[in-house]
Order: sequence, then structure tokens, then C-alpha cells
Amino acid sequence: MKLLWGDLHNHCGITYGFGSLENALEAAKEQLDFCAIIGHAMWPDMPKRSAELEFLVDFHLEGFAKLRTNWESVRETIKEWNVPGQFVTLQGYEIHSSEFGDHHILSPSDEIPLITAESPAKLVAALAPYPVIAVPHHVGYTPGYRGMNWDAFSEQISPVVEVFSKHGCSMSDSSPYAYLHTMGPRDSRNTIVHAIQRGKRFSFAGSTDHHAGYPGSYGDGRVAVLAAEKTREAVWEALLARRTYAITGDKIACHFTVNGAIFGSEVKDIGSRQLQLDVTACDGIEKITIFKNGKPWALANGTSSTSPIISAPAKGKYKVRVELGWGDNEQGYEWQANAHLDSGKIISIETCFRGRSVLAPTPGMRENPNMNALGNKLISSTETGAQWSCTTFKNATTLHPQTAALIFEIEGDSSSVLTVEANGSTFAYSIGELLTGSRSVHMKPHNSEAILFHRAVPVSEYVFNGEWTDTEKEHDVDAYHVEIKQWNGQFAWISPVFVIA
Repeated sequence: MKLLWGDLHNHCGITYGFGSLENALEAAKEQLDFCAIIGHAMWPDMPKRSAELEFLVDFHLEGFAKLRTNWESVRETIKEWNVPGQFVTLQGYEIHSSEFGDHHILSPSDEIPLITAESPAKLVAALAPYPVIAVPHHVGYTPGYRGMNWDAFSEQISPVVEVFSKHGCSMSDSSPYAYLHTMGPRDSRNTIVHAIQRGKRFSFAGSTDHHAGYPGSYGDGRVAVLAAEKTREAVWEALLARRTYAITGDKIACHFTVNGAIFGSEVKDIGSRQLQLDVTACDGIEKITIFKNGKPWALANGTSSTSPIISAPAKGKYKVRVELGWGDNEQGYEWQANAHLDSGKIISIETCFRGRSVLAPTPGMRENPNMNALGNKLISSTETGAQWSCTTFKNATTLHPQTAALIFEIEGDSSSVLTVEANGSTFAYSIGELLTGSRSVHMKPHNSEAILFHRAVPVSEYVFNGEWTDTEKEHDVDAYHVEIKQWNGQFAWISPVFVIA
């Protein structure tokens, strides 16, 4: 089986999001293996329209009507973009619910109809002739206020739960990425850890819930699935089998088993639990935490990013992140860039492209089908170089970047030099220099866009292999899951393995 990367929950102009469906699919195909573009379809218990709620109610109703009018066209376009072995799409739409929490319906069927129902469970039941699941998302909001209703949760219809998105992280009330949207804070009663401690069984997904038509927008949430092949059928089988985990942005490759059973599985207790974890990260690993029944059980600390590595082996593997952006251009700054490695070879390149930072409509925003046509593309790559284009924006706040990056995995030594030419300017640094720390260069004298060569990370800092043994039974079902934190604040949350007595 292989890891595939996707986004199961992205919005665009098919309802009250922004940007064209075709641009959204093109953006997804550039850096993901699969995606689902979700239309907002209904809110059965929506608050009544009032002077205060006029904008909220109107943009929802207009969005719902827009999806109904164009459903056949939307469904046909998503069908056309599904190409086995190249790029996978799933069909779906969303039901809001104050009482039960928001869910998006997913299906591998191109015939799924757009119907309405009073709750997520009733919607799934009404769609029974078709293969469907309902994925709860932004579950951490206040109960009864669009947060998850765990009393009504069914693992039969929801094998996967979205634990991270542009809304924030719902793992626990002390997890990074707090809920800061206008919908409110997260509540510990609705967190993932609380649900696990209540005995709920499901796997984790990250997805963007991004409203500017950019699936997989870096840092806003992605999902990994372990699938037999890159086809709709294989991805669907993996979702039903719960072979998923959540990442924020970096494609952190993880393999976690308990007594040989992969994440998302259920395994019989044989008295001794052998836990094995293999990680290939995209930056230095800061910390790995193994959780048992929602509580930290084992900890593995990595190396601090503030401790520069002066010496390097004669030859080895390194990851170097080249990031473009900054400046004060709110309309977008276009980059044309290429890179060249003078010795050694480039093993892999990972793109970290973002869309415009939009979570929900605001008064004054106007429909723009080209909002998500950003030209973010890895044009070509070889063992010695790469060419790419991208658009970056002024950072939304000092905590919300709008940069773009490529991660080069390089096999070389301290004398290997990576040269980047961007918009007519050329910059070059050796692995040896970058092992001591990052290097930045500006494009003009003031309020300038800039290029940042991040600190080089040797393979010893981004690869981890660990084993643990546990012999203590706590409950009839014990759940083990993993949190991985990188130096750069990117995370992976690996779905539980459930050990059943």
C-alpha cells in the first residue's frame, strides 16, 4: 500500500465560497492525489432571519439555492476530473446543524442526488441506495452551537472525523491552533480526546474547509490515506477501513502499528502490546507523543532547532526549504523561480502552495471566479534542479502566513550548493552554510518580498523509528494514537489503533 495525500473538504464558488470549480480542481491536482469539492447544501435548524442575522441567513440561502440549480453540472465536472492512477475526486455536499454539528457527505458515486434532510443521520439514511459517509468537522465548537453532538455520533456512518482545518485543531482544548473564527472557541466536551475517552471509535482527517477554492492549501489541513492504488475505489476502501491520519500541511509520512495492526484498526489484546512508529518528516522533529486513551503515555524528544549543527557527514541526505513571500502586496506578487544543485542530487521536491486566506464570506466580498487562479505550479524537476511559479500575498497577520515554499530533499554533502534564481535575482548557499542557520534575501529596499533558505535539516533529524511495549490493560478497549510536532510548527495526528480485550 502507498500513502496518498488529499483534502476531503474544500469550498469554492459552487455555493457561497469563491473561485471557480475548475481552478479548484487544478490547484488540487498540482499537489494532492485526491480531493472532494464540497458544496453547502442545507441548514435545517438555521436561526431565524433578523436585522442582526440578515447577512448570515441570506448568504447561506443564496449559496444553497446556487448549488441546487447547478448540481448536475457540478457533479459532472467532478466526475470528469476523476482519472484513475492520476487524480481522484469524490462527490459530496454539506449539511450544517446547530444540534448535531456540521457534517459533509462523501460518496464515490457520480449518481448521488442532492436531497435535504433534518439531520446528518437522516440524510445518510435517505441516501442509503448510494455508498455514502458523513464526516463531522470543526467538531470542537460549543455543543448546540455547531459543535459535535457525540451522543448522536455513529461510527457506522462516520468512520472518519475531521480533527484539523482552517478553523483550528479540535484534538484537545490545549492543542495548538485554537479556534479563533467568529463561530467561537473550542469546548473540551467536544474535543477528539474527550470522544476517545468516551469510547468512540473513528480515524482522523485533516482538510482545509477553505472557502477560496484551493484544496490542500498549505497549513490549513490535509489528510493521508493508506491505499492500494490511486483510484476512487481504493481511496474509498481506505476511508471505510479508517486507514487515515491528519496533517496540517507538511506531508509527514507515518507508519504506526500496534501488534502489527495499522492505524485505524481494531486488534485483539494478546497481553502485550508492541507499538512501532516510523516517521519521515519534512522538517526537524521536535517531539513525538504517544497517547493512550487520550492521555500522554510515552514521549520522544527530537533535537532543538536552535542548536545549529556545525559539522556534517561527508555525504548524506538533507532537507532544505526555500520559501518565497512577505512584502506588502495584498493583490498578489507573482514569482518565476528555478533552482540548481551543483553537486549531489535532488531526491524529491514537495510543494507548499497556499490559496488566498478565506474561511467564510464577509460583507463586501464579491464573486470572483479567478480568485483561485494563482499559477502555483512545479513546472519541471530533475535530479539537479527545478522550475516553478507561484503567487504570494502580504501575510494576513503576523501569525497567518501567505508565503509559498518548496522542500528539496538533497543527497549531497556540506559543499553542495543550492542556487535559486527568482524574478531576476540569484542567491546561492551551501549545505554547510545552511546547517549553521537560515539565510534570507530581500528583493527591494523596503517592505519587500523576500526569499528564505531555511536551516538545512540532516536525515537524522527528520527520520524517526521507535518501538514501545505496553502490558497494562486500562479498559475493555484501549486506544493508542500519536502526535508529531516538527520544528516549524507543522503537525501530524495519527489515528488510533484500538486494542480490544
